[in-house]
Amino acid sequence: MNNVTTTKKEVGHEFEKAKDAAAGAVDKMKEGASNAMDKAKDMASQAGQAIGNVASTVGHKADDAAGSVGAGMHSLGEKVREKGPDSGFMGKASHAVGDALEKGGKYLEEQKLSGMAGDVTDLIRRNPIPALLVGIGLGFLLARTLRS
Repeated sequence: MNNVTTTKKEVGHEFEKAKDAAAGAVDKMKEGASNAMDKAKDMASQAGQAIGNVASTVGHKADDAAGSVGAGMHSLGEKVREKGPDSGFMGKASHAVGDALEKGGKYLEEQKLSGMAGDVTDLIRRNPIPALLVGIGLGFLLARTLRS
C-alpha cells in the first residue's frame, strides 16, 4: 500500500507540474496574442494615417487645380472682352461672356473646391425643396440616359 500511496503522490506531483506547465503555456500564448494585436493595431493606425495624408494631399492638389482653372477662366474672360467687338449685339454678348468668365474664374480662384462645397451646402440648406426637385430631375435624366 505504501507503494500505491507513493505512486499517487508522484502522479499528483507530475499532474501539478503538467498543470503549471499548461498554465504557463496559456499565459505565453495570451501574451503572444496580445503582442500580435498591439502590432496589428499599430499597423492599422499607421495605414490610416498614411491614407489620411494621401487624401489631404489629393484635396490640396484638387484645390490648387481649381484655383489654376479659375485663373485661366479669369484670363480668358479678359481676352474675350478685349478681342470681341465693342458695339452691337456681338459686342454686348462678348462683354457678357467675358464678365461671366471673369466672375466665375475669380470665384473659383478664391473659393476653390472646398469653398464651393460649403456654398452648395448652404444653398441646399436655404432652399431644400428646389434642391430636392433638381436632384429628382437630374436622377430622372441620368436614369433615362443609362437606360438608352
